[in-house]
Amino acid sequence: MLKVFSKNQYSGLSLARNALSRHRKWPRVWRDPEPKNSYDVVIIGAGGHGLATAYYLAELHGVKNIAVLEKGWLGGGNTGRNTTIVRSNYLLDGNAKFYEHSLKLWESLSQQLNYNVMFSQRGVLNLAHSDPEMESFSIRGNAMRFNGIDAELLLADQVRRSVPYLDCSQNTRYPIFGGLLQKRGGTARHDAVAWGFARCADAHGVDIIQNCEVTGFKMTGNKVTAVETSRGEIQTGKVGLAVAGNSGRLAAMAGLKLPIESHVLQAVVTEPLKPILDTVVTSGASHVYISQTDKGEVLFGGDLDFYNSYAQRGNLPRVEYVVQSVLTLFPCLSRVRMMRTWGGVMDMSMDGSPIIGKTPIDGLYLNSGWCYGGFKATPGSGWCFAHTIAHDQPHMLNEPFSLERFSSGALLDEKGSGAFPNAH
Repeated sequence: MLKVFSKNQYSGLSLARNALSRHRKWPRVWRDPEPKNSYDVVIIGAGGHGLATAYYLAELHGVKNIAVLEKGWLGGGNTGRNTTIVRSNYLLDGNAKFYEHSLKLWESLSQQLNYNVMFSQRGVLNLAHSDPEMESFSIRGNAMRFNGIDAELLLADQVRRSVPYLDCSQNTRYPIFGGLLQKRGGTARHDAVAWGFARCADAHGVDIIQNCEVTGFKMTGNKVTAVETSRGEIQTGKVGLAVAGNSGRLAAMAGLKLPIESHVLQAVVTEPLKPILDTVVTSGASHVYISQTDKGEVLFGGDLDFYNSYAQRGNLPRVEYVVQSVLTLFPCLSRVRMMRTWGGVMDMSMDGSPIIGKTPIDGLYLNSGWCYGGFKATPGSGWCFAHTIAHDQPHMLNEPFSLERFSSGALLDEKGSGAFPNAH
């Protein structure tokens, strides 16, 4: 169980006393309750999206009798297995307005939660490697500005000055023609986001129940009436699925087949270095994205392993490809040691956009299909999902993300304009 200091423990004497006690006197951030027999709402998945949903349900909609069920430990899934990039640089209106709302929530999230989520607006720079790509960035940038989102098209010389360690020579495999910069984008601390939402949800009376695996659903006709778990049956009238790459498996327990596939996405981190990169750099042509953490590690990732899997591990060939792409852009990193790799499970929708809304099963709500970019949507996703559950209908921001769009043909297909080149 995570522990932190309370307000009256910030003095040096208190810090020393708690350190000498080997943390035994530190207060708990959230409770560790036993599950009750029934709840008004059950959220499955104690990652960022599930915890944010529970928090906004309690904070904005007055729903207090809520349980968040987690088969492992809080934040142990994709929330702890991503590269923490936050942005809203999308082309299509549906995506642009939703992610911009989420970015605005990010900008005040530490104050809202009274917990430092370490949101750093260091900027997100998408590199262009050809004239056609510069033209597409110009179109996307104009669309962003039309929607009130900041965007700046940079020429090659401006990119060179902004990222001095980037190889901008003409002899490189991926020559730099320019880039699209969103200065308000950046990064956040993934575990701090989960902890902040958990602490505030718990303060509202939300029961966060770890080590509680969902094993099935009980139905009356077409309506969910209970959730079966490894710790007993829990009765409820509303269930929200927020389990990332495991969405297909849980939905199948309720007899629902989803238009998604689950894939492995890997990331890599190097040994700590002195500051060399003060922004996030992404490249669609080389399928790579790079940033430097507050600890000095260079963090990078790439494309999917492209085989269906629910495993949180990947294969060496994808790591090798990503490393090659990184060294093409940043040759100065060739002697740096790679410290560790990890994999997350991506639930890939058929149009690259998420699914947030009701399902054909009464009382069952779905938050899935986040593809490469679920972390950046954390507050916006929870905000919209909470509204949908509380009112039994979507908010206008997540109305385009309904499950029905795959049968009606009203897809939100960015065709690489938003999701693919900035995969994270």
